[in-house]
Amino acid sequence: MSVHFEEKSGVVPCKTPWGSWYQTMEEVFIEVNVPHGTSGKEVKCILGSKHIELHVKGKEIFKGKLFGSTVSDEGTWTLEDKSLIHIILMKTNREAGNCWASLLEGEYCADAWVQDQMQRKLTLERFQRENPGFDFSGAEISGKFAGGGPDFSSLQK
Repeated sequence: MSVHFEEKSGVVPCKTPWGSWYQTMEEVFIEVNVPHGTSGKEVKCILGSKHIELHVKGKEIFKGKLFGSTVSDEGTWTLEDKSLIHIILMKTNREAGNCWASLLEGEYCADAWVQDQMQRKLTLERFQRENPGFDFSGAEISGKFAGGGPDFSSLQK
């Protein structure tokens, strides 16, 4: 579901010195620019449930405790065109209110505007899941959306 929603509505990236990261309700995506010609053998990527580490050609790109927890055996990385590393992490908490403020604790933080846009995006993704017959990909949201938006669970259908 999130792939379709993201394809139609785009992503809200958080730029970093090495590339960018963005998120959906279920996943965190990391894109790392590396020198052209980099081979998979020159990449060391360690993905844990609460920790990540990436080295390219012996140089540390990032290392530290993740902002949230992930399912470690579902994390993957790929090298595209010998110049871009894609890392996908599966969040353990897949609620719209679980919007990561940074990739690592205290590092690669989303600024206030990006954080606001990420939270809006996750709230719209939640609305899309709850209402599959509607298309929220181009919708705008205002009001109370922090923490995943309003709770409609008490309303009768």
